[in-house]
Amino acid sequence: MGLLKLRKNKKFNYKPRYFDDKGEGNPFEIKHKFDEYRKTVGNNKGLKTKLNEAFNDLKNPDKLANKRVFIIVAILVFIFLIIIDFDLSIFFSK
Repeated sequence: MGLLKLRKNKKFNYKPRYFDDKGEGNPFEIKHKFDEYRKTVGNNKGLKTKLNEAFNDLKNPDKLANKRVFIIVAILVFIFLIIIDFDLSIFFSK
């Protein structure tokens, strides 16, 4: 009767009738926004390989991205201090 079996998800392979690929890939493919920048996503199979890639990313961080994040956070904090009318004169000597 199928009470103990789980339903399998349906898979669809949609290809438009008049679509010319021209090497750009399928525009209907569902893909994550940052997949091409991640090392842990892709055709590397297995949990051990993905964990090793993730640990390598932690050991060798991207210095430029860290600096960019720090600058953005500093600007946002500065804007927040201006909005709440914080006295910024304590940071500057006269």
